[in-house]
Amino acid sequence: MDINYLTVPDGPLKVGPFSHAVRAGDFLFITGQMPTLKNDNSKLVSDRIEEQTHQVMKNLIDVLKGCGSSLDKVIFAKVYLVNFQDFDKMNKVYSSYFSKDKLPARTCIGVTGLAVGASVEIDFIAGI
Repeated sequence: MDINYLTVPDGPLKVGPFSHAVRAGDFLFITGQMPTLKNDNSKLVSDRIEEQTHQVMKNLIDVLKGCGSSLDKVIFAKVYLVNFQDFDKMNKVYSSYFSKDKLPARTCIGVTGLAVGASVEIDFIAGI
């Protein structure tokens, strides 16, 4: 199986030493995205979970597009939340990006902290 390490030129600035995505066969493994501004990885878009979730999804969409994929091809998502009291608010925003009949499988994990002080991070496995 061929493995390609992908960096999307117009993608969000990375907050660590990783590829935006790794393509293995017909699958994309998209690195967890943060709610940072696209061109400034040191600043959160907002302190509000709704705005952070929107920014994470926008960053994920940019990476998917840059790799030749889309939200319609997302198979699995992992959501990392610092505060589970944000679960319903995050879900409302997250689910608005998908067709109700084509939701990816998902795990939501409570964590004690995330890079740059974020409240949410999401990663994807998608098809090409």
